[in-house]
Amino acid sequence: MKPMVLSFLLFTMVLILVALNLSFGAVSLSLNDIISGFTPSSEFYFTIHEYRLPRTLLAVLVGGMMALSGALVQGVIRNPLASPDILGVSHGAGLAAVVLMTLFPHVSVYWLPWAALCGGLLAALLLWLLCGSHSSAIKLAITGIALATLYSSLVDFLMLTQPLEINNALLWLTGSLWGRGWDQVVMILPWLSLVPVAFWLAKRMNLVQLGDDVATSLGVSIPVTRLMVLAIAVGMTAACVSICGPIGFLGLVAPHLARRLVGGRHQILLPCAIVVGMTLLLLADLVARTIDPPIELPAGIMTAIIGAPYFLWLLLRTK
Repeated sequence: MKPMVLSFLLFTMVLILVALNLSFGAVSLSLNDIISGFTPSSEFYFTIHEYRLPRTLLAVLVGGMMALSGALVQGVIRNPLASPDILGVSHGAGLAAVVLMTLFPHVSVYWLPWAALCGGLLAALLLWLLCGSHSSAIKLAITGIALATLYSSLVDFLMLTQPLEINNALLWLTGSLWGRGWDQVVMILPWLSLVPVAFWLAKRMNLVQLGDDVATSLGVSIPVTRLMVLAIAVGMTAACVSICGPIGFLGLVAPHLARRLVGGRHQILLPCAIVVGMTLLLLADLVARTIDPPIELPAGIMTAIIGAPYFLWLLLRTK
């Protein structure tokens, strides 16, 4: 299928899912109800403008950024098992955020992205020190999973020893879009400035796929390129995790699906991964909200149901 046709179909699917997310929930609304919900005097104003619309926008932004982060990590490491959550970056960011919420409960919530960013950077640095730059895919994956388990254990320890501050941490750790509003949309918007930089690095990432020696001979600085790409991926992942919590496997599954659709050329792969990530998170949140209303399941559970079997399949495929 031609990239233009595929892009049109994917964007159409995103628009359909946006409309469905605005329409369905504990209370189903018609198209006329949705349109009138943008008017302050409407009885549906709070449901649409103050609840479902910012939540849907966050699903679009977070889904796209998490998928882009996964595509960047997989591309620069040349590792199909790599992703921000598999490598422990998401869990490191989560640990830093929980430390802030439990040990410093009076600190403003606007410091969460910066705390998560530091946690994600430290997690990436620790993995790099343990594995080095020429490790196999299996070693990186297993080491990342081990570190992620360690970070999760530390999170559990903090919540058990700080029971008075456990509610906010538990709500955040579910990996859900519940309760998020316009404040969170505003917080994540500055991180979109990293997306054009990622697109600018797409050509260099294509050369990195040829191997370090070939890329160096073509004028690409491998250390600088890896540092820039991983910094962008870690920054966007940390921002998303700090706002919506750890939404597992999204950064692993979306790039693989995009690669199967359009191939490995990063000028096309990166935009496609973004749209696929939007689609997956919109679909996961829609199912989580409508499977048993008014009870809402975390969107992270739905992405894990897809991602965990897919990861096992990748492990088997790599033998």
